Amino acid sequence: QLHLVESGGGLVQPGGSLRLSCVVSEFTFDSYGIGWFRQAPGKEREGVACMGYSGSRTSYVDFVKGRFTVSRDNAKNTAYLQMNNLKPEDTAIYYCARRVRRYEIGCDVDPDRYIDWGQGTQVTVSS
Repeated sequence: QLHLVESGGGLVQPGGSLRLSCVVSEFTFDSYGIGWFRQAPGKEREGVACMGYSGSRTSYVDFVKGRFTVSRDNAKNTAYLQMNNLKPEDTAIYYCARRVRRYEIGCDVDPDRYIDWGQGTQVTVSS
């Protein structure tokens, strides 16, 4: 079992930045890819970005490309989502989750391939 906890959300002005953290309390953290998802009010959950188990391969949906960056620090059992040039449309609850399969070099943001979802952290982008 893995326990994931997101943090780092908050209120930021348009054009600002936030860095979200996803702390994983399990020693096999480095065996799994990590995905980031978000859910805005009145909308379904959507994928944002992901990274393979090694962190060397990443994937981003079009509406965050060039603005968001995923990374991981295996020594800290922590994954990160750096969000720059935030827009009001980015307002949502952000979640992290791990891939079902181990040792996946690449990734996608198909939610069916993820388990152990965190509780989410609120990101609000407003002036």
